[in-house]
Amino acid sequence: MKPFPTKAIRNLAVIGHGDAGKTQLISSLLYVAGATPRWGHVDDGTTVTDYEEDSIARKITLNTAIANLIYKDTKVNFIDTPGYAAFVAHARPALRAADCALVVVDGVNGIEVQTEKTWAYANEFIRPRIMVINKLDKERSDFGAALDGARHTFSRAIVAFTLPIGSEQNFKGVVDVVHMQAYEYDQQGKASPIDIPAQGMDVVTKEREKLIEVIAESDDALMEKYFDQGTLEDEDLLPNIAKAIANGRLCPVFAVSSATLVGLSALLDGIIDYVPSPFAHEAEFGRSSVDADPNEKIPRRYDPSEAFSAYVFRTIADPFAGRINVMKVISGHIKHDATVLNSTRGTIEKLGALHIIEGKHLDKVDEADAGDIIACVKLRDTQTGDTLCDKAAPIVYNPVEYPEAAIAFAIEPKSRQDEEKISVALHKILEEDPALHFSRDSQTKEFILSGSGQLHVETVVEKLKKRYGVEVALHPPKVPYKETITQRAEVQGRHKKQTGGRGQFGDCKVIFEPLPRGEGFQFEDKIFGGSVPQQFRPAIEKGIVEAASSGAIAGYPLVDFKATLIDGSYHTVDSDEHSFRAAGRKAFRAAIDKVKPTLLEPIMNVEVVAPQECSGDIMGDLNSRRGRLQGMEVRGKQQVIKAQVPMSEMLNYQSTLNSITAARGSYHMEFSHYDPVPGQIAQKIVEQARAEGRIRAEEEE
Repeated sequence: MKPFPTKAIRNLAVIGHGDAGKTQLISSLLYVAGATPRWGHVDDGTTVTDYEEDSIARKITLNTAIANLIYKDTKVNFIDTPGYAAFVAHARPALRAADCALVVVDGVNGIEVQTEKTWAYANEFIRPRIMVINKLDKERSDFGAALDGARHTFSRAIVAFTLPIGSEQNFKGVVDVVHMQAYEYDQQGKASPIDIPAQGMDVVTKEREKLIEVIAESDDALMEKYFDQGTLEDEDLLPNIAKAIANGRLCPVFAVSSATLVGLSALLDGIIDYVPSPFAHEAEFGRSSVDADPNEKIPRRYDPSEAFSAYVFRTIADPFAGRINVMKVISGHIKHDATVLNSTRGTIEKLGALHIIEGKHLDKVDEADAGDIIACVKLRDTQTGDTLCDKAAPIVYNPVEYPEAAIAFAIEPKSRQDEEKISVALHKILEEDPALHFSRDSQTKEFILSGSGQLHVETVVEKLKKRYGVEVALHPPKVPYKETITQRAEVQGRHKKQTGGRGQFGDCKVIFEPLPRGEGFQFEDKIFGGSVPQQFRPAIEKGIVEAASSGAIAGYPLVDFKATLIDGSYHTVDSDEHSFRAAGRKAFRAAIDKVKPTLLEPIMNVEVVAPQECSGDIMGDLNSRRGRLQGMEVRGKQQVIKAQVPMSEMLNYQSTLNSITAARGSYHMEFSHYDPVPGQIAQKIVEQARAEGRIRAEEEE
């Protein structure tokens, strides 16, 4: 099969709040386009993109998945993304790879928390977008309210391209506002043209006028024509719609029901006609190497005639096929068995067979052009975020950054056999999910698994058991407290040991002083002359860093302070690097009593969305958790409450919110900053740390 030309490719990241119906929409579009013979449903686990056991069991998308269809000689690649708070960060690499965002909105609930979050992600990558208001067959669905909510939340340039005919269970057709034609749908999703209903003509006319205004505003010549004529003809309107969408001046909205297939063929036509191809995408910029100047900008156009380059945005650890790297070809043309450079890691990779992805299925292809999404199996070194390119024209694209992990658990293997297997199994899972972090606490010797939420970590535990046969126990989430200092002090750290033969000697004078929150650790060498030889000074810094990692009062890392080395002394025979590291540690310990260390706790930005009648109880509960209210707003039929709350107070919040709202509320939180812990609570944390053995006795040097 010949590769699809760049102009005949559409890449869409399907984004939105959890339960808006993204996965079902993709499955239904594949069915309507004839890409799959069977209409997959979320309810029975037969959708194309939710194929993992956990996703099917929970009926939610846990990671990005790819599907494609061919419609009107155009290949459409869909990247299905999670919408639940714990997994929504996976929408970021999907948007990096897409050329347009397909924003799915629940027709019952309207604009929700993660809709806004993923819209903001799309803004980061400056992606054009189209919107789908889904579930219009459901009871209490309201297209008009959802559309008004979108305009209020995002932009006035949101225009309905199709309007619903009928509502709730009577939603049977749509009016195409662009072409002024109505359609009625049968149970197979086939559309038959009908007359536009007279009772809704005023709404259709208003939406078309809005469309004409937006298109006129996108071009000076069209604006002049619009002022002269009071309208625009189809020959002026139609060719400029795609241009306005590509420039981000217009977001079309389509009315659909993925459960009854109503409106989907109109949406497919809209994707083909209006979504920009990669060819219309601006050039991507990269650097010549990882070590090159960050400001260096090498352009690569989405053009098959350019040198080959591709960005790897997803890695799948398949138990049978092994590691599968999914990439978007940014420039050039690639054939199977090609040898390319992994410019991120400086290694050579042989690609072997190329594949296109349809959920869990891989289909071999011989070649691919710029703009297409392909996969390669069993590459040796390549990981998510890497760039593959022509060896003769190296380029490195910046990888997508993931948010910091918000919550950490200690995980304990249930047997010695599981302990031996856990690192290998987790390494494979981490390849799939860069939003996870796995480490071993050097102080407690515990394995620490961090993620964006409790559900995120729990799904990893299930995957360890089902996929890799590793059973682990989760301890309650540990709050990542930190420590800092509040006063300046000048101290001496002197290490001297004589045991016969050559001794140990290191001596330093250091000023410790606090830094603003978030500044981390700074070390400054202000020694003039040779009181401490140059080669020993880095060892003093290492000693301070080592001591600070164990904290000053509760065993948590000490941050946001500066150490300035001002003087010291040495012995020509007895001084060495080890002695000065020990001197650095002793200087830190000598400073502890003078600098008044204090505990810091992570503060989270919390956004709660719930029915308005529950807002009083929610605010009262947040206040009881030491929360600080930041604001409130009405979003559609929901009340949005924004607050800053200590993480330690939010660990059991979901169950409380379910109780207050009868499970109708949702919340999202992300890290904001660190604040000092109130004295009484800090004392309890110190006592708990002492009971857990986090506070170690001072080492004998």
